[in-house]
Amino acid sequence: MENITDSPFRSVCRKFGADLVVSEFISSEGLIRDALKSRIKLTYEEMERPLAIQIFGHDVASMRRAAELAEEAAPDMIDLNFGCPVRKVVRKGAGAALLKEIPRLLEIAGAVVKATRLPVTVKTRLGWDAGDQPIVTLAEQLQDLGIAAVAIHGRTAVQQYGGQADWRLIGEVMRNPRMHIPVFGNGDITNALIAKERLDQTAVDGLMIGRAATGNPWIFREIRSYIQSGLIPAQPDIAERIAILHEHFQKSLLYKGERLTLLEFRKFYSGYLKGIPDMKPFRRRLVTAITVEEVEEILCEICP
Repeated sequence: MENITDSPFRSVCRKFGADLVVSEFISSEGLIRDALKSRIKLTYEEMERPLAIQIFGHDVASMRRAAELAEEAAPDMIDLNFGCPVRKVVRKGAGAALLKEIPRLLEIAGAVVKATRLPVTVKTRLGWDAGDQPIVTLAEQLQDLGIAAVAIHGRTAVQQYGGQADWRLIGEVMRNPRMHIPVFGNGDITNALIAKERLDQTAVDGLMIGRAATGNPWIFREIRSYIQSGLIPAQPDIAERIAILHEHFQKSLLYKGERLTLLEFRKFYSGYLKGIPDMKPFRRRLVTAITVEEVEEILCEICP
């Protein structure tokens, strides 16, 4: 997720039990042009492994070259984003737009598989819209090209993030007797109960958590515990929440500097403080703070 799944966030998620983390998606054209923003997205800490670097684009040659450049960063795998529905990505024919151009999507996937020695995985959606949901066939086609695993978001591109994720077709992919690569389900997994329900419903090989982990990295700990033991750990108390928030904030300062951290970290405060009484005034102050010292003072007020 853009400006969310950076190295500091990934390291916190790994700390709480995420089995695999994925980079922010990186433009193939940006990598080829050696854009600073794209180069930064290739950086990671060893403790984040196993790690996938995710790339997106519309041009076959550019995606092939971007995969080669991503491989030089020595991740554990390369992930292809064929699912992002954001307008600025779709306008360029990339992300979920490729669900309207299945032959090109498959050509890109095949070219990248041949271009790298690393496992190549795919993140995609059910299809472009309600009348065009080819995911059962598409997943098998990707497998036949050498794709090592597929993560499927249970919405169409047109839905973006609206409505409810539909896991029925994800289940059909799993029931396809010709499928043998791992299949991961994604969409609306917001707690451990839903996670277990989706596993039981579809028998997917794993779950991908996205938006629900924003400011809530302990969701991985909760899901793992519930699946393994049937027990859900108590929600972290205010001291633990502020400690993790502060750790994440400090990592972000080291990674991207004060100006960007103060701006981009605002999206995390609500998640970290959710469920704690009387936090609204503090959240308002945090999202308008203009210095690191100001943020530190507010956090000390919340939890001395």
